[in-house]
Amino acid sequence: MALRSDPDSEKPGLGPSARLQGVQSPIIPVVARLIRENPGTLSLGQGVVSYGPPPTAIEALLRGMSDPENHKYRPVGGLPDLIEAFAQKLDLENGIAKSDDRALMVTAGSNLGFTNALLAIADPGDEVILQTPYYFNHEMAITMASCRPVLVPTDARYQLDLDGIRKAITPRTRAVVTISPNNPTGAVYPSSDLKKVNQLCAEAGVFHIHDEAYEHFVYNGASHYSPASDPSSAPHTVSLFSMSKGFGFASWRIGFLLAPRSLTDALMKIQDTLLICAPVASQFAALGALEAGRSWPNRHAPTVLAARAAVRSGLSKIADCCDVPVADGAFYYLIRVHSPRGPLDVATELVRRFGVAVVPGTAFGAPGCCLRVSYGALTAETAEGAMERLVTGLRALTRASG
Repeated sequence: MALRSDPDSEKPGLGPSARLQGVQSPIIPVVARLIRENPGTLSLGQGVVSYGPPPTAIEALLRGMSDPENHKYRPVGGLPDLIEAFAQKLDLENGIAKSDDRALMVTAGSNLGFTNALLAIADPGDEVILQTPYYFNHEMAITMASCRPVLVPTDARYQLDLDGIRKAITPRTRAVVTISPNNPTGAVYPSSDLKKVNQLCAEAGVFHIHDEAYEHFVYNGASHYSPASDPSSAPHTVSLFSMSKGFGFASWRIGFLLAPRSLTDALMKIQDTLLICAPVASQFAALGALEAGRSWPNRHAPTVLAARAAVRSGLSKIADCCDVPVADGAFYYLIRVHSPRGPLDVATELVRRFGVAVVPGTAFGAPGCCLRVSYGALTAETAEGAMERLVTGLRALTRASG
């Protein structure tokens, strides 16, 4: 049977598009399969929290879905009450005032928000600048859209290389993407650097897409900064937000996209085609969650901090076999293991021989043997157990490779 990727074929065949064959496979399902095949594995893999939504979310869901009208299609851009509630949140917590220059859209998670924004601003062959290590779904979406990801390495601390970003901008550049607090590195970018990125984008006439999914998770005196809080950023700044992390909404698929008003028509076309509207039941739940506000992630912060402390303690014991850059945000460490082996090979052996799962850094474009260690879903006790296995495993594997 001829596949579409066969250049000698005169018929399109029944295979996948050549465009999709150039997209990397999602790594999280690969790690999940390894875990299923090895019962008893403790996971330092997927980036979720251990808690679920607040009770007010369930109450609001039940109230909303008791109205038969809410089982029909609702507004493409989101429920007006939810949009208003999140706009108030942005004003109070992020310093982003309501403005006629901006539009707010409810999306099915910030991943869809990124895809919406990308399709709205870029044409095939256009370039989008990513910081490496990057978030793999961003790189995948850019490739799917037949655009070109342009990779700018961060420094040894996983901080932005502003000069590198400047040099990477070309006439085909449509956007610079930043994530802070960062997935996969846990780095938090200072406001001064994000302001400089905004300025670079304004001068070059390109968009600044900033992902703030982990805004509730900062430590050691680090602070979260929203680039859109600068009123002058309105014409070129796109901001992505998510309920998945701080409010335990991972499977509910609710996020928000704040974009220049000039993109509204394009965004509505894309959302109506891909989704019609974000799941209405989840939108009502999100409205209830916003009633609880920051008090909900703050209530669970001690559990996250305790797990983080256990991970930091474990990593301190293997400083001789890996480098651990500072990570003051999100719930990740991206460690550099002193091994010539590939990170997928190491991650696979860690599951099969030592019963602990991590994510290989190749999925994020990280060079060398990097592993992402995630602690958001853990308690202090499970984190300690997982770290005992990771320490034992990395010591054994680095000795063997040395």
